Amino acid sequence: MPPPTRLLVASIGNPAPYLNTLHSAGHTVLRALTVPLSTPPLVKSRPHANGLLAHSPTHPITLWHSPSMMNISGPAVLTAFRAFQREYPGAELVVLHDELESALGVVSVRGGERGTKGHNGLRSLAKAVGGGYTRVGVGIGRPVAREGGEVARYVLRKMTGGEREALEGCVGGVMEELERLLEGGGK
Repeated sequence: MPPPTRLLVASIGNPAPYLNTLHSAGHTVLRALTVPLSTPPLVKSRPHANGLLAHSPTHPITLWHSPSMMNISGPAVLTAFRAFQREYPGAELVVLHDELESALGVVSVRGGERGTKGHNGLRSLAKAVGGGYTRVGVGIGRPVAREGGEVARYVLRKMTGGEREALEGCVGGVMEELERLLEGGGK
């Protein structure tokens, strides 16, 4: 399989007032990626579902920050990716998201057709996009209690400074995975 011409790295999470929560870890990592990718500031792009967009001048990577609530992010991702594919035929989609089943800051990579593990944002994505994309999960850990209410409180609470630092610290691992994909390493 030939390497993609360009990657659209799309983060899913929640807008304010939930932007700085663990559930929006994908957005936190996407903003941190602007440094190694030397991107200009993220700006709103109407053709790309009103998400925030920035093209890297140093890598064939474009960053896109979903404007939607996590649980209904699939249609916005699909709209943005279709617009992106018109600009860059042969481009591939990479989705950054929080991963409850991994320790804080641990990076995992899976194909988009894999199970959603109860993640409503990934479920919305699967319904809208189907498969054929790469998921990059960023670990946020899990509360000891597994009841739904406790999990919801955990992922929707404001992250601590240490948690933000750990998430931003995993950018090197995310960059390695993006470079592997650009070299044709597949999902």
